[in-house]
Amino acid sequence: TAQMLGGFAGAVLVWLTYLPHWKATEDKVTKLGVFCTAPAIRDTKGNFITEFLVTALLVFGLMGLGQVKMVDGFGPLTAGALIFVLGLSLGGPTGYAINPARDLAPRIAHAILPIAGKGDSDWKYAWIPVLGPILGGILGALLFMLVF
Repeated sequence: TAQMLGGFAGAVLVWLTYLPHWKATEDKVTKLGVFCTAPAIRDTKGNFITEFLVTALLVFGLMGLGQVKMVDGFGPLTAGALIFVLGLSLGGPTGYAINPARDLAPRIAHAILPIAGKGDSDWKYAWIPVLGPILGGILGALLFMLVF
């Protein structure tokens, strides 16, 4: 709940910050892309597998990092590095939501906010960055527990 509220609040802040830009930007897809992820190429199966795989790797990696004794404050840095590496290597096809709150809450904000000239919120695609990370996260955790 806190992550969803934070995602929504962040989207509202972005909307407020860019108020003049909404009128100047005509492309509806660009406006939507400010709020939520979108695939480079729409391929439902491939996009789902990408979100599933990236999140499984993220959760597996984070659980592994949690087992390593590190200098105080270094854990968040390594977690951020893991997210960065996953984004660079596998994030291109979908924009890597890797967390339902990253996509769903801002997408809801896009649907609700009065954005000049916006298109729809692409609800046909919205299930992929929600369900893919949930199921991928479960698999990543189960694999980690199975292996270690």
